Amino acid sequence: MSTTTEQLAGISATTLLRFATAGSVDDGKSTLVGRLLHDSKSVLTDQLEAVEHASRSRGQETPDLALLTDGLRAEREQGITIDVAYRYFATARRRFILADTPGHVQYTRNMVTGASTAELAVVLVDARNGVVEQTRRHAAVAALLRVPHVVLAVNKMDLVDYAEPVFAAIAEEFTAYAASLGVPEITAIPISALAGDNVVEPSANMDWYGGPTVLEHLETVPVSHDLTGCHARLPVQYVIRPQTAEHPDYRGYAGQIAAGTFRVGEQVTVLPAGRTSKIAGIDLLGESVDIAWTPQSVTLLLEDDIDISRGDLIVPSGDAPATTQDVEATVCHVADQPLTVGQRVLLKHTTRTVKAIVKEIPSRLTLDDLSQHPDPGHLVANDIGLVKVRTAEPLALDSYADSRRTGSFLLIDPADGTTLAAGMAGDSFATTAEAVHVADDEGWDF
Repeated sequence: MSTTTEQLAGISATTLLRFATAGSVDDGKSTLVGRLLHDSKSVLTDQLEAVEHASRSRGQETPDLALLTDGLRAEREQGITIDVAYRYFATARRRFILADTPGHVQYTRNMVTGASTAELAVVLVDARNGVVEQTRRHAAVAALLRVPHVVLAVNKMDLVDYAEPVFAAIAEEFTAYAASLGVPEITAIPISALAGDNVVEPSANMDWYGGPTVLEHLETVPVSHDLTGCHARLPVQYVIRPQTAEHPDYRGYAGQIAAGTFRVGEQVTVLPAGRTSKIAGIDLLGESVDIAWTPQSVTLLLEDDIDISRGDLIVPSGDAPATTQDVEATVCHVADQPLTVGQRVLLKHTTRTVKAIVKEIPSRLTLDDLSQHPDPGHLVANDIGLVKVRTAEPLALDSYADSRRTGSFLLIDPADGTTLAAGMAGDSFATTAEAVHVADDEGWDF
């Protein structure tokens, strides 16, 4: 069975939307998610009965829809969201994977986790409080992670008498701030998650608003993947060599295509070694195809026998990223222990893991006003800063602005495997501070 270019051209958009909710404490994120699930008929009967029972035991007359996502005991007891809650639901128009992220400052790192794969972020604001520090922080994280669509949901409009001027002022302030960060698209929607206004059904209390409801926007926002225009990248996960009587000479390089497309006959380069060959065949689900694209898992067969192993990157020869041992990136620190200059770490990029040293931390970003704190010396949990890392072996990183998959990496503690930081290679919206020279650490001088 052969896949043609015409078939590929007909695939312009996915039917799946990944989105994350964010906002300050008690802005109603979990209630909004619960309302979406409830009003879109995506809640099973036993789930709703459990929520009703839990709500009655807490003295509430009506079901607390926030409990549909706040599943941890500590979350229910405290009435807050602590960890990222992932939920799947679907309508007739689209399938959704949502991440309900915490609002507390100390859990900003969880928002980074939830938004890292999101194509849209819903940032909630309490209409009574307007844009606050945590609102700006979450908008900055969404911009830093290159989330292409941001929805400002001005919640609790029922508590401000559904006043249009209140909504307009908040929308203007947030839009100006997010636009200054480079957020490409911002949509503002006035809602009441508790009452259901403009969440799934249009509100009868805000006839001055003529835009979409939250669900309508989620169902119709364009989420396109340029399958032919991306930089084609295949991180090798496994080398397949059956060495059987049926396949005595079979040598395939298996992995999930991170971006772009590959075609039989195309000349490719294997990084970091830099050796070239041509694609002799592509196997997909036991069938030979002429073309394959992200995010398909495939096996490439090459015309030449090349030393290729897990962690190598197969790319088109005319579109190969530069390899380097000096990585400059913006990182979000997610571990409880600090990240310090001179620290030995492991850097995991796609399927490749190499030793590395943190050579410099030129600056830490202050999200309140986007100013830079120069030469902090270390980063602590929830900090975002610029780092320079020296790796023991060359890496082929794209800029995160070009590819969220091959422009990102993790820094890991080599002692216990703890994830220390999530990194984004290349420029961010922040201004790079003046670099500070750091002497090589003996024994880890790369």
